Amino acid sequence: MKRAGHTPVLGPEAPQTSQQPSKKQKTGFCGSVVGEPALCPSMDWANLPHHVILRVFQFLTLVDRARASSVCRRWNEVFHIPDLWRRFEFELSQPATSYLKSTHPDLIQQIIKRHADHLQYVSFKVDSSTESAEAACDILSQLVNCSIKTLGLISTAKPSFMNVSKAHFASALTVVFVNSKSLSSIKIDDTPLDDPSLKVLVANNSDTLKLLKMSSCPHVSPAGILCVADQCHGLKELALNYYILSDELLLALSSEKHVDLEHLRIDVVSENPGQVEFHPIKKQSWDALVRHSPKVNIVMYFFLYEEEFDVFFREETPVTHLYFGRAVSKAMLGRIGMNCPRLIELVVCANGLQPLDQELIQIAQRCKNLTAMGLGECEVTCRGFLEFVKMCGGRLSQLSIMEEVLIPDSDYSLDRLRVEVSKHLGRMWFPDMMPTW
Repeated sequence: MKRAGHTPVLGPEAPQTSQQPSKKQKTGFCGSVVGEPALCPSMDWANLPHHVILRVFQFLTLVDRARASSVCRRWNEVFHIPDLWRRFEFELSQPATSYLKSTHPDLIQQIIKRHADHLQYVSFKVDSSTESAEAACDILSQLVNCSIKTLGLISTAKPSFMNVSKAHFASALTVVFVNSKSLSSIKIDDTPLDDPSLKVLVANNSDTLKLLKMSSCPHVSPAGILCVADQCHGLKELALNYYILSDELLLALSSEKHVDLEHLRIDVVSENPGQVEFHPIKKQSWDALVRHSPKVNIVMYFFLYEEEFDVFFREETPVTHLYFGRAVSKAMLGRIGMNCPRLIELVVCANGLQPLDQELIQIAQRCKNLTAMGLGECEVTCRGFLEFVKMCGGRLSQLSIMEEVLIPDSDYSLDRLRVEVSKHLGRMWFPDMMPTW
């Protein structure tokens, strides 16, 4: 690198090597011997094209960018090119509690002062400390001259933002909501977001908002989501906790004035057995949503204990993607086979020690759109699994099954099963040694 006021390390006056490559030595770029450093007379880091330096800067953290900008005047010019700041992630952490590298607050303030109006795709990554979350709120409060299009608040560990006072968080977020007026994507999981903040969001960004991801926001009520659903007619993706989901919300998403929703993600979470009583959703409400948005993907993530599944899938549900992060009973999988005809993807991390042959066969029979399956700590006989694959045919584009799941029987060993499954899938297939989901 060339520092201001210093002779270039590589340049016209750089010393030349006296060693000549032998006939057997291979030469690389600039005539250097392969395996030795290349000394190219015309190379000067300070004279690299702007777009090359810009590309290098894009891979650096804020601290490293600032250090690189002091190399020379040209690199400092690139440091302040607006394109460099359109997409940026603020990393905020306390060194004692996180492996993430802390960013000096004075440096951040300098960047905001000069480049706030250039920031468009912004995310904040914080650790579990309250100090880091409060620092993120302080930065948000300074973005009064911004034109942010996407905003993401990422906690590498809980509770983070949940320890910040609701008033402080709402005040900081309001600054962005009011000043941007062009937000299209917001991901703010595990935060003290509240209904008044959503009203501010809608009032200023109703024409641009397309994605709202806000799972685990306990201060948001169904009324707050209804406000978004009624006024943000361009909304395409919505992610929320099941406790907010209601018949009224589904009907609002199905109203004539609302555009077609493409993705609805629902997190069904319980920290302790019996902690939450889950309410049922009427079949008529689900049907209304699908009639209005026939191509909608309804994605459900379950983190429940077995006794808490009782209200789910007792009647037809138009879910397309199902993920079970904890053990799920045979009875529940049987209900899925009976009442989830739109199912596209199913991942079961655990079940127990009872073979799931009949449940899988029923799913293959009734779920005609199924293209992806993943099984972890479950059991299925080789014969039952092969029957499932035969019925699904080549439409299974993803089939991730742990080797321990498959129980050899009198008809099929694991080796023979692998050959038969590959034949029916139309491609080479092997069971997994570790989960891929």
